[in-house]
Amino acid sequence: MKYKFPRGMRISKLEEREKFYREEFDLVKVENWLSWRDIRNTAFAVIIGRKTNVYLQKFYEKKDKALIITDHKDLNGVLDYILYYLPEGVYYDRNLYRDLSLCENCSKDCWDCENFLGQELAFDLDPENVDCPYHGSLEDKVARKDTVSFCMIEFKKVRKNALRLFGELSKEYKKMEVVFSGRGFHIHVLDEKAFKLSREERREIAEQYSNFGIDEWVTSGEMRLIRLPYSLNALVSRICEPLRPDELHFFDPRFRAKPSFMRS
Repeated sequence: MKYKFPRGMRISKLEEREKFYREEFDLVKVENWLSWRDIRNTAFAVIIGRKTNVYLQKFYEKKDKALIITDHKDLNGVLDYILYYLPEGVYYDRNLYRDLSLCENCSKDCWDCENFLGQELAFDLDPENVDCPYHGSLEDKVARKDTVSFCMIEFKKVRKNALRLFGELSKEYKKMEVVFSGRGFHIHVLDEKAFKLSREERREIAEQYSNFGIDEWVTSGEMRLIRLPYSLNALVSRICEPLRPDELHFFDPRFRAKPSFMRS
């Protein structure tokens, strides 16, 4: 794939993905980060090779799909799936369920189901959503069929937007986490009242903060999967790393969040 990234960022090889998940992926940190959730009732997902086009040949027909994981007992069970598929990305479902096992054959809209307890509010800020003097607008990038490549000009704009958005959200919410996603940033709002927001309220919030260059369908709840912190973003060979808000000011993806195979 002919994507262009800041210096030192590239697509991970299959053997590098396996090395990371066998030797470096920290399940204790993941469990601590997800401490407000019941992991047994949390759905996870993997995408094998949709953007990277790097995948085990036997998964050709599945490479572009989000494969949902619901039959795990703990994070070790999730890791078994990761090591089997060696995916480009690992995600979790922001929805909260009373009993995940009831979802397998359910045809209801989650928001109208008694098994649905709410959804974690999140904001996804990616480089394609900001204008660049070299790469143009989002519309230009879509027209070129490349919404994946990015440069440091775009990244710095996204970083500034994330700082500003965190400051605005801090006026309304108390418990928030920031995660470097590999290309941009995720802001997770963990206040209890945020979990209870309706779809209409989420759409209004997405519209209210659209000027920060967010992916509105994430905030509105239409896209409920989000990258799992501490997993590998194999598109750029960077770890999805939780950050303190004060680290945002100087965070540089060319030098931070590197897996060991990028440091050797």
